[in-house]
Amino acid sequence: MFVALPHAALAAGAAPVRYVMIHDEQRCNGCDICVTACRKVNKVPAGATRLTIARVVLEDTNQFTEYRFFRASCQHCEDAPCISVCPTGASYRDSKTGIVRVNARQCIGCSYCLSACSYQVRYLNQRTKVADKCDFCLESRLAKGFAPICVTACPQKALIFGREDSEIVQAWLKDNKHYQFQLPNMGKPYLYRRFAQHRIAKLKEGGTTL
Repeated sequence: MFVALPHAALAAGAAPVRYVMIHDEQRCNGCDICVTACRKVNKVPAGATRLTIARVVLEDTNQFTEYRFFRASCQHCEDAPCISVCPTGASYRDSKTGIVRVNARQCIGCSYCLSACSYQVRYLNQRTKVADKCDFCLESRLAKGFAPICVTACPQKALIFGREDSEIVQAWLKDNKHYQFQLPNMGKPYLYRRFAQHRIAKLKEGGTTL
């Protein structure tokens, strides 16, 4: 699901907005289609990623394993330390969208921002020597009026993206118990989540479930 993003919203003179992502762990099945699509569209080099879906084991028995699927990507935090430690100003927040970005022309590849991010969701592109991370596909898709590729690619409709003050986002936040994953000394994240557990039965010898 995607909240429409008019191209004019990114135009000069447009009023600033705040974009957010919702990851519905109840719908997510950990298929990694979003991860693959992101790598292709954003030309992420081998061995690096802007996005991962972590499979967190909650319980493991002889009969079943319970997982949760946790999205690890930039959360576009308030007071983001990756911005404050950058010596050149290459890491910054886009004033019109609230998205934390990297200016490739100003980045010197020092990796200070990588160390400052407690969520460890940045990487240094070994080809360009520029820091990179999820930017909600701002250049590759949002500026053209399209949703981030992970949202479009998800077969389970587990992702919602749009203005935080939009009717669809606010209705979802009101109707669903949700949380934000925030580590100590980190600013408020703009990635909302709905917790869910997935139980997967183990197979007996011969292929039948226990």
